[in-house]
Amino acid sequence: MTDHALLSVLERIADSLERMSPPPPSADILHKHDAFLWQAALGVLTPVEKVSGVPLSLLQGVKRQMDQVMTNTRHFAEGFSANNVMLWGARGMGKSSLVKASVAAVNEEQRAKGGGTLALIEIQRDELSSLPKLLAVLRTTKRRCILFCDDLSFESQDADYKSLKSVLDGGIGGRPENVLIYATSNRRHLMPRDMIENETGSAINPSEAIEEKVSLSDRFGLWIGLYGATQDDYLAIVEAYAAYYKLPVPRDELRRKALQWAMARGSRSGRVASQFISDLSAELGIPQG
Repeated sequence: MTDHALLSVLERIADSLERMSPPPPSADILHKHDAFLWQAALGVLTPVEKVSGVPLSLLQGVKRQMDQVMTNTRHFAEGFSANNVMLWGARGMGKSSLVKASVAAVNEEQRAKGGGTLALIEIQRDELSSLPKLLAVLRTTKRRCILFCDDLSFESQDADYKSLKSVLDGGIGGRPENVLIYATSNRRHLMPRDMIENETGSAINPSEAIEEKVSLSDRFGLWIGLYGATQDDYLAIVEAYAAYYKLPVPRDELRRKALQWAMARGSRSGRVASQFISDLSAELGIPQG
């Protein structure tokens, strides 16, 4: 094969590869929607037309936490400085629901007064290593964005926390001013106790090894705990759901059935209340739409 022929073949191969490769990530889509999923493998932001969640009015027993998240989110949307947020605590108490409902409520406020709205971008825990790539995209836009990582935790030998730590530290290549990180976790320090104990036994300087990992949670400016629901909180959540869906059930009967449901599940939480209401709605033939 002559040099000219070889060059022609190589050019055709290069053209084919260029057509097959995905276009570089673009932030243009951020101005067309309010919620997205980050797909790290493809390097694209996929719009979410309808975010799964509930309105703030259905989140009972967490008023103090709600006020903190709403205030922080509102400040960020209005162009002021704000903190990264970690919501941790009991399962089913509405940590992720609070994040999604707060962003939706603040966006509604902003639209009412002609202000700028926020983009909510969900990133999976196992894709945290792609954070630098996502942040490179978000640096090209002025729209304010909240990166949301649900059920954040780290296991033994898991190094993804370093990607998140570098962003939270705010170094030269860290988090841009138009980005905040909101995360939820069932673990106070984002890792199981046995992982912390293992560090003590294997590290040359155990205290420094533990500090490096445990201190990750300290890098969130707002560190908010949501605890298990009391009986009164649980019943307040049930009654709020029943009113929202207009379920024609007498209050005493509703409370009695709700307590029986919680007893059978062995726990009281917002999630258990939602499951009870779903079952009761179906029993009454009332769709939840």
